[in-house]
Amino acid sequence: MFGRSDKLKNLISASVLSADMLNLESEIRKLEKSGIDMLHFDVMDGVFVNNITYGLPILEAVNRTTDMFLDVHLMIDDPLKYVSRFAEAGADMITFHIESRSSVTETINAIKKCGVKAAAAIKPATPAEAVFEYLPYLDMVLVMTVEPGFGGQSFIPETAEKVRLIRNRISELKLDADVQVDGGINDKTAPIVSDAGANIFVSGSYLFNAENMAEAANAIKEVKTSR
Repeated sequence: MFGRSDKLKNLISASVLSADMLNLESEIRKLEKSGIDMLHFDVMDGVFVNNITYGLPILEAVNRTTDMFLDVHLMIDDPLKYVSRFAEAGADMITFHIESRSSVTETINAIKKCGVKAAAAIKPATPAEAVFEYLPYLDMVLVMTVEPGFGGQSFIPETAEKVRLIRNRISELKLDADVQVDGGINDKTAPIVSDAGANIFVSGSYLFNAENMAEAANAIKEVKTSR
C-alpha cells in the first residue's frame, strides 16, 4: 500500500492525542524532523467512546501546515455521515470501526469514492474474523491493542493473536493490505505485534515523551522479528 514490495515496511503513525495541543504546529515540525511517517488523528464523539477530542477545524488547520500523511481514525457512532467532510478536510486515509452503526460496505465505498484510502478498525473484544469478509476492499486493518477512548493505556497482550490471524488471512488471499496497531505501542511491545504481522505502529506518549523522538521512532521501525 505504501510503496513496499514483497517485504513489509515498518511505518510509524504519531498520535496527536499525546501532543501539546497549545503548540501543535511546533509538535508537527518535531515529527517531521524525526522521520515520522504519518500523523494519527483520533476523532472521538463522546458516544461511540467515552471521550471527546477534536474534529474537522483542527484537521483542516493541520492539513494547511504540513504535507505529512494524515491518518484519520474515526471513533464515532455514525462515520458514514462524516466521511466526505473528513476527506475534504485533508484526510489521506480514513479508518472507521466495524462496531459503529454505519454499514461497513457503504462506508468503505464512500471513503473510496472520496479518493482516499479506506481502513477498518476493531476493538479488543471484537474477533479477528469479523473483518475477514471486508479485507479485499480495504487498504488497511487497525487492531486496537487497548480499549479505544483514551491515550496512555497499557498494551493488551492477547490482541497480538488477532493481528496474526488477520495477517495470515491477508496472505492467504494474496492481498496488499497493511495491518496497523494502536495502544500502548513502544519499543517493548512493537516486536510482539510486528512478529504477529503488524507493519504500521501508532504511538503517542512513547514518542512525545521521548528525549530523542527520532531514536524512539527508529527503535520501533527497526524491530527484529521472524516475519
